[in-house]
Amino acid sequence: MILRLLNWQGIAGIAVASVLLVMLTVQKLESVRWKKDSEQFEKLYHQEQAAFATTVANARAAADAARAADLANAQRVAAEQRAINQRSEDEFQARLADARALAERLRIEAPGSAADHGGGGAAPVSGLSATAGGADQAASKNRLPDALLATEQAIQLDQLIKWVRQQHTVRVDGASGERR
Repeated sequence: MILRLLNWQGIAGIAVASVLLVMLTVQKLESVRWKKDSEQFEKLYHQEQAAFATTVANARAAADAARAADLANAQRVAAEQRAINQRSEDEFQARLADARALAERLRIEAPGSAADHGGGGAAPVSGLSATAGGADQAASKNRLPDALLATEQAIQLDQLIKWVRQQHTVRVDGASGERR
């Protein structure tokens, strides 16, 4: 019986069966290798997804931190500018009050001082006529408001210059310390 199978058809059948067995074995080995590669690629994919999620989270955290730093810096700058504004306003008002008080003292003293020029124990000197003395006093009274106005404007300009210089020292770039 075995001899009957060893004819050309039997040998061809065995050869075909052997080839099919080899092909099936190769296919099985290829399938195991592809499955292993697929698992590795899946692992790499998940690692990339996790790295991407971490990057996005870090970028969002950095953006949030930058927004918080910007807000803190803006609040710091605003507080410094308000303080400068308040100091400047207080100094300006004090200087104006001093100038106005001095002008008021001069206004009060001006008429009395003109009347006292002729007295004081010295030898009498011929005085000015009433018309000339009145013109002098009128001119003096007219000059005082003009001088006060000029003084107020000078103080205002001086305070504005100081204010601009102080505002220029405020660091708006988030760095600490004053700008030089």
